[in-house]
Amino acid sequence: MTAVRRIDAHQHLWDLAARPQDWLAGLEPIRRDFHEADLRAATGAAGIDATVLVQVLPDVEETAEFLALAGESDLISGVVGWVDLTAPDVAEQLDRLRRGPGGDRLVGVRHLVEPEPDPEWLTRPDVLAGLRAVRDAGLVYDVLTRPHQLPAVVAVAKALPDLAFVLDHLSKPDIAGRVLEPWAARLAELGALPNVVAKVSGLVTEAGPRWTVDDLRPFVDVALEEFGPSRLMVGTDWPVCLLAASYAEVLDSARRMTDDLTAAERDQVFGGTATRVYRLEDR
Repeated sequence: MTAVRRIDAHQHLWDLAARPQDWLAGLEPIRRDFHEADLRAATGAAGIDATVLVQVLPDVEETAEFLALAGESDLISGVVGWVDLTAPDVAEQLDRLRRGPGGDRLVGVRHLVEPEPDPEWLTRPDVLAGLRAVRDAGLVYDVLTRPHQLPAVVAVAKALPDLAFVLDHLSKPDIAGRVLEPWAARLAELGALPNVVAKVSGLVTEAGPRWTVDDLRPFVDVALEEFGPSRLMVGTDWPVCLLAASYAEVLDSARRMTDDLTAAERDQVFGGTATRVYRLEDR
């Protein structure tokens, strides 16, 4: 039997000299450059075989740079990039990225829905048209929301059943406040849709600097119940996770919360799901 590659399904990189990151103001522990060499050091020590590099800024040039980097890397197997989903030329934007250096590493698209003031932003006609272009390109859509925006995710995932959605960070539930509802009920609605999978990622920063595995476990248990191992993937959200935990601590927490799974089920969570959904075996 071929061993399943261990995939970190969600990580970031940035170079402050090349692209200022205004959102890092006040976040001094991570307000510095993070390059592939830093990623390689973290993943190597943790036994990770490959990663999915996820967009940081709403900037198509950042995506082009990430693709070029991935094209020369044996560690970054896929890139979830950014294009303007409200523009009329989404298909052309995606085509240009794919024809550029490393274009074959483009596996998905993400827009930061979380800060959008309109909770129904995803259901706008121009956004839906952009998502259809993502679907037609054979790509995945990573969706980053807060729990109050989940009804729109449900509506769009139902409207586009042939587009694969990946819910980042389990939609950032209020772990610090230990608030399960209505998040859990809304997650169950998504779990009922076969074209939606979810990332066990970004949880330590939602729990706060004094988090414990017991703080995270009720939320991960809900995700396991609603999606099952074959529709969950682990991502570290490195280097953002460094605000609350080391790379190794994030992975260790995920291992501890999946101790009750079979070996085959853990293989799905720690690599198989990401490989299948992002089609990483082709890259």
